[in-house]
Amino acid sequence: MARITPLRLLAQDADDLAIISAAMQDAVAKVGDITYEARARRLTIAFNRYCWESGGHERVRSALQLGSVMKVQARKIRRNARDAVLELLAVTFEPGEAPSGLITISCAGDGDLRASVECIDAVLADVSQPWPTPRTPAHED
Repeated sequence: MARITPLRLLAQDADDLAIISAAMQDAVAKVGDITYEARARRLTIAFNRYCWESGGHERVRSALQLGSVMKVQARKIRRNARDAVLELLAVTFEPGEAPSGLITISCAGDGDLRASVECIDAVLADVSQPWPTPRTPAHED
């Protein structure tokens, strides 16, 4: 299998964020790998991303970091269950008073994280080498 170039993506508008969302589809994260630093106004999520772009069956350790975060809310995510696994489905932006808005990270099972942001300031970066995985995520039509 050919080695893929590690992803390093920056989002500063909703179109950029849609690209990050596509790359994150079917990533898995533990609740304990979500960190919100209120003083730094930063939300970071470490996860295992399925490498759709490789055409093979690989995952890679990645991180998503949102800056300019004013508040984070969780819905249907048990924050005290640090080993619980979340499957990330999409990252979306709902505009507010420009350039602010809400970034929603939707998870399987109807859970989500909502970050109130001053502006879109997101980075997605692969932080490891890919490894083979026997499972390919499947979606119902």
